[in-house]
Amino acid sequence: MNIKKAFITTLGTAAILGAGIFAGTTSANADVRVTVKSGDTVAKIANQYNSSISAIEKANNLKNVNLIYVGESLEIPNATSASTTSTTSATTTPSQSTTTTNNTNTYNAANTTSNYSQQSSNTASTGTTSSASTATSTSTSDSSSAKAWIANKESGGSYTASNGNYYGKYQLSKSYLNGDYSAANQEKVANAYVSSRYGSWAAAKAFWQANGWY
Repeated sequence: MNIKKAFITTLGTAAILGAGIFAGTTSANADVRVTVKSGDTVAKIANQYNSSISAIEKANNLKNVNLIYVGESLEIPNATSASTTSTTSATTTPSQSTTTTNNTNTYNAANTTSNYSQQSSNTASTGTTSSASTATSTSTSDSSSAKAWIANKESGGSYTASNGNYYGKYQLSKSYLNGDYSAANQEKVANAYVSSRYGSWAAAKAFWQANGWY
């Protein structure tokens, strides 16, 4: 049985979008220190700073690269630090043409109860909806396939499979299940574990294939 590491619950990250703001970056190599945030892994940090897992492991004398803690300070060798410059784009109003088929969207941001009007051709609306539905369907299919693959590798798909401290279809630590071994709770906890640690079942499958566990 592969040993699972304690996962760090991912906290929501607030994204602030500035209208008409575009960011450019310049970079330089240097050793930097970062503080581990919720959801971080050594692999994620190494990728973010263009470093490597082995370099971070050696620089910080990590006994287990798969176990780091929120608030922990890590040295990142040969990191690429980025500085951001912003440029505000000017808003222009395109000229009207009798032959244009572009959609016109207007939104009054000053009042949350204002009307949202959209002039769009039926053809354009149908095409957009169809594309979005196809992408969602493909993503769901890939996730379900990866989830089933992991379940088969871990327990053969059995909700009652047991191996020491690990139990069920996804071989979760019994402490994660908190005494509730029902199929519904196993599915709920497994989804939360994978979402927090890997972001998706497809990413968890890729990790399993590379390391023999997830």
